[in-house]
Amino acid sequence: MAKPIGIFDSGVGGTSIWKEVVRMLPFEDTIYLADSANAPYGEKPKEEILGLSVKNTEYLLEQGCKIILVACNTATTNAIDHLRSHYNVPFIGIEPAIKPAALQTRTKKVGVLATKGTLSSNLFHNTSKLYAEGITVLEQEGKGLVELIEAGRINSPEMFELLRGFLRPMLDQNIDCLVLGCTHYPYLIPVLREMLPAHVHIIDSGEAVARQTKAVLERNDLLAEKSNRPKHIFYTNAEVQVLKELVGTQATRVAHLDF
Repeated sequence: MAKPIGIFDSGVGGTSIWKEVVRMLPFEDTIYLADSANAPYGEKPKEEILGLSVKNTEYLLEQGCKIILVACNTATTNAIDHLRSHYNVPFIGIEPAIKPAALQTRTKKVGVLATKGTLSSNLFHNTSKLYAEGITVLEQEGKGLVELIEAGRINSPEMFELLRGFLRPMLDQNIDCLVLGCTHYPYLIPVLREMLPAHVHIIDSGEAVARQTKAVLERNDLLAEKSNRPKHIFYTNAEVQVLKELVGTQATRVAHLDF
């Protein structure tokens, strides 16, 4: 089916998911919506997160999207149940990869770096309870990280200072897995690899989400034809430059949109 995959996030971070989706589904059209003017979602009340998620969803549906990826951990944990019950398309959500971390850890200590909105959600706590029995899950709110990523300041001194402060307590507790619980955070992996001991595994959800998206499209007979020449359209309600730098030449168009 030649309709696009719709993807929204509180900003540019969900492009880390988009890249995995395009890698696994190279014939699909995509429309990406970056609600950067309202980033980060993680410190907003649930009702506001829900309202923003509904607004983003309805815009993507107006563009004819056949499936929607909620490429934001906070929006998933606070809004996806509502979205699934109110709109007649499949939704794919994001949640911190607690299960693979619990399977990999040898020290039985796992760190989770996420936003306040994700860490305080019922979905996060239920997932931890389900998959992390006998595992110590050390939660760390990544306050300030999204704002620096949105500003294109990934390698700034401020970023290194924040990360050092966030990582030290978890390393002192002997974690050997660090779960990235926000779709912005995979852009920090090169920085994190510099700062973390070699034995600490960094785990994010991107590949698993792309695999699930492919499975749902197949199950619903929604895959694009292999002859399709894909178009990738990106919209943001903030400056376009950071988004352009992250998606590069694969983008068909990157544009500012008031929404």
